[in-house]
Amino acid sequence: MAWIYIVEDDQNIREIESFALKNSGYQIMDFECARDFYKKINEKVPALVILDIMLPDEDGLEVLKKLRSTPNTKKVPIILVTAKTTEIDKVKGLDMGADDYITKPFGVMELISRVKALLRRSKGMDDEKNLSLADVYIDNERHAVYIKDESCDLTFKEYELLKLLMINTGIVMSRDIIMERIWGSDFEGESRTLDMHVKTLRQKLKNANVIIKTVRNVGYIMEQSNEKKD
Repeated sequence: MAWIYIVEDDQNIREIESFALKNSGYQIMDFECARDFYKKINEKVPALVILDIMLPDEDGLEVLKKLRSTPNTKKVPIILVTAKTTEIDKVKGLDMGADDYITKPFGVMELISRVKALLRRSKGMDDEKNLSLADVYIDNERHAVYIKDESCDLTFKEYELLKLLMINTGIVMSRDIIMERIWGSDFEGESRTLDMHVKTLRQKLKNANVIIKTVRNVGYIMEQSNEKKD
């Protein structure tokens, strides 16, 4: 199972993160400062890093910058953890090379979901030529969607939303990460935009044997229905 490094100076948060991820089957090593983290990552590069922005000996964004400028760590998936809530802090981290961010306080299930989704994306799943789930088939080369061999006409955003959810089948995707991946960090539209796109996507999928579930106060998850539909 993948190794995950946690860099977090708050002992309580660090222990919660470690416990939750260990219970999900990951191998964990945690650090309370950047200095100890640097020593270990020079010995062994992990599959993913969970990095707090506010560290006692060095700013987390500076740590991120160093990781992205070092050949053996430049492609390591990184999730930033921050107590800052302003949009500019999140955007700055993403612009500097972070793959995702999570804001304190956060739920354990959200953390696990984001870790799983990022590890799957890092394996190049979203670069596959084709994706399929039950009766739904995505042809990435032609940018086309089919349901039981019949063409399904989607808008560009609907297509990207369906693709994102299918890549992460069985994983809860938070509203924030969906909005970031599909609409970008600078999107200033209405908060209901995502809900409306999910609604129209559900309508267009009709009786396809997949379902998009709403996870209250978190986001959405795509699963395959156990029921066969005509």
